[in-house]
Amino acid sequence: MIKIAGKTIAEKIFSAHSNTDARAGDIVIADIDFAMSQDGTSALAIDAITNMGATKVFDANKVAMVMDHSCPSPLEGVSAIHAKMRAFGKQTGIHVYDWGCGVCHQLVPESGKIVPGDLVVGCDSHTCTYGALNIFSTGVGSTDGAAAMVSGKLWFKVPETIHVICEGELPKGVYSKDLILHLAGLIGVDGATYKAIEFSGSTIDALSVDARMTIANMAIEVGAKAGLMKADDKTLAFFAARGDLVREPRPVDPDQDAIYAQTIHIDATKLTPQIAKPHAVGNVVPLQELEETPVAEGVIGTCTNGRLEDFAIAASILKGRKLHPDVRLVVAPASRDIYLDAMAAGYIQDLVEAGACVVTPGCGPCVGTHNGVPSDGENVISTANRNFKGRMGNSNSFIYLGSPATVAASMLEGRITDPRKYL
Repeated sequence: MIKIAGKTIAEKIFSAHSNTDARAGDIVIADIDFAMSQDGTSALAIDAITNMGATKVFDANKVAMVMDHSCPSPLEGVSAIHAKMRAFGKQTGIHVYDWGCGVCHQLVPESGKIVPGDLVVGCDSHTCTYGALNIFSTGVGSTDGAAAMVSGKLWFKVPETIHVICEGELPKGVYSKDLILHLAGLIGVDGATYKAIEFSGSTIDALSVDARMTIANMAIEVGAKAGLMKADDKTLAFFAARGDLVREPRPVDPDQDAIYAQTIHIDATKLTPQIAKPHAVGNVVPLQELEETPVAEGVIGTCTNGRLEDFAIAASILKGRKLHPDVRLVVAPASRDIYLDAMAAGYIQDLVEAGACVVTPGCGPCVGTHNGVPSDGENVISTANRNFKGRMGNSNSFIYLGSPATVAASMLEGRITDPRKYL
């Protein structure tokens, strides 16, 4: 008898959603559990839906649009897009998250409308964030997103999977951001192109859901379609705290004999704080190589590191201290709930008293449309996920990426600083 190989998480989710025996490389038509877009992509999606002749979506409870990239609106044109989104929400009954609600990639998991085992698409590349919650979620273009919103289905090529096994305890001052930056430096920005990544091992098991979402968020930065993790007690507790869920979680584990395109082992005990240098996320070096690099601006937040744990880490370093006189720090909570929780915990007060400014929950300075555009020649140290040339709105500035602890420590000294000295 020929033994049939087991399946990866991706293969199992696509099998369940296409009612086929889906394997890597197969083309499937799959049912979508949720679809969303944001204010940078929603106008195109709405136009595509109109061009299809559609007047409604497949299920108003399974579609959402989020204003997060440019909120409050900085421009007349953006205001017109926001008005278009509001009108579409009233026409179709979908939920539209308005100014101040937060980033789509925090709001959708918080909503209780997606659960482990789901298949989700979003008109934003960092939709892969939800993989930390055992959901195959991936970014699509606005036209594909529109098709999913209208039909509830979309075609996919089932991706191969890379297995990244992380073992050991992260050293003091080293965080999940350092782990994913290390992987980006290891395999490069195209090391997982059109593949899924499964993250496992004792290091991942020990991380909080907040920390896991940082890793899954940046899977796209190495080219991956999704960054997947198993659902454990922490995952299920995250959803239990959401209140009423749309359905019971359906956790999906890989089979022990699943076939992987590649297996990568990382010894977390040997990691040190990492920095991605301009102008590529894969241009990663240990922080020690850059300790004399001056910085003028810092960013803590966005969909990568704008969660409660991130502010707790930053506040633990900045509390009772003042920013270096030559720097400015922008803080961008990932959602209104996180903002409120951070205020209740005292983290926002600690950060503001240190000299930080807090902007509306959302993408903040990351996309360069309004908040915190740097000046020519300035270096920025940021917890965001991208440091491409011009990413923050000025092609003549330089963006370095690091953990919230690294950003906070750097704000005290006006140069890239090892956070371990302040912990």
